[in-house]
Amino acid sequence: MTLDSPFVLVDLDRGPRPDLGPGAPGVSGRVLVGVAERPVEADSDFDILLTGAPDSPRPWVSCADPHGTARRLAEIVATRPAASVALTQVLRMGPTLAPADRLVVESLAYSTLQGSAVFRAWLDSAPARTPRPSPAPVLLGRDGDRLAITLDRPQARNAMDAGTRDALCEALEVAVSDPSITRVDLYGNGPAFCAGGDLSEFGTAKDPAQAHLVRVHRSPAALLQRCGARVTAHLHGACVGAGIELTAFAGRVLAAPDTVIRLPEVGMGLIPGAGGTASLPLRIGRERTGYLALSGEELGAAEALRWGLVDEVVEYAGEGG
Repeated sequence: MTLDSPFVLVDLDRGPRPDLGPGAPGVSGRVLVGVAERPVEADSDFDILLTGAPDSPRPWVSCADPHGTARRLAEIVATRPAASVALTQVLRMGPTLAPADRLVVESLAYSTLQGSAVFRAWLDSAPARTPRPSPAPVLLGRDGDRLAITLDRPQARNAMDAGTRDALCEALEVAVSDPSITRVDLYGNGPAFCAGGDLSEFGTAKDPAQAHLVRVHRSPAALLQRCGARVTAHLHGACVGAGIELTAFAGRVLAAPDTVIRLPEVGMGLIPGAGGTASLPLRIGRERTGYLALSGEELGAAEALRWGLVDEVVEYAGEGG
C-alpha cells in the first residue's frame, strides 16, 4: 500500500491551521510545518515553524525563503516518510517522558528504522568503508578534581565506532562514580571533534532488537544525563550526529569558530540515535531540533550560539588550552 506524504504545510499569514482531526491523533502521523513572514502565535502541534524574519526567537527558524525551505522539507518527507514521522513522534513524546525513557524511545524508533527498505537502499548505495579501529580511542587525564576525556581517533575524524563508544562509556563511568571529580572536559583530537557514527559499522548489526539492547545498556548519553552538569564540551570542526547529540547534554558547550553541526540521519532513513532527540530539545526546543534533523542543514558556530546550542564561541587550543 502506498501512503500519501504525511507532510502538511500551513501558511499562518492566512489564518490558523486546518482541522486535522480531534486532538493529538489528528497530527500524530503527520509532519506539521507552519510558515509566516513574521513570527505569530502558533499552537504547540507544529513540528517546525519557518519565518522570513531574521534572528527570530525560539521556536521559529529564520530563513531567507521560508516557502522554498518548506518545499525542500516536503521533498524530504515524501522520500523518507517513515523516518520523518518517527522523528516528529519521538520529539513530541519527549516532554512527557522521564529523561532515561527518552533515550529508550529514541532507540526503539531507531532500531525499527534500521529494518526499513529505505535504510537498506541507502546502505546498498553507500560506498564500502574499511573499519579503522584504534587500540586506545579515548584518552583520560586526571588533574586534581578535573578529568579530561579526549576522543583520539583523528585518522577517522573521531567517528563513533563500537570501540570508541565503549571506551567513552568507561571514561564517563569514572566521572559518574567519583564525586570528587567536579569538572569534566571533553575534547576531540585532530581536525574534527567527532564526525558522527562510524559508517563502516552502519548496517552490520543483523538483529535490530539486539542492537537496541546494546544501545540502551552501553549508552554514553545515559551517563551524560547523570554527570552532564559537570561537563564542558570543547567543539571544533565537524560535529556531526553523535558529535553534537552527546555534547548537547553538557552543562557548558564551547565551540571554535570552525565548528560545523549537522544531523544527517533522516537522509539515511533513520533518526538521531545517540541521544539527540533527548539532548538537543533541552537546549533549542523540539521544533528547531526537528528542523536540523529533517533538513540535514549545517549550523555554524555563530548560529549555534544564537540558538543556544553552544554557550560560547572561543578559539580552540585542544586539551589544556
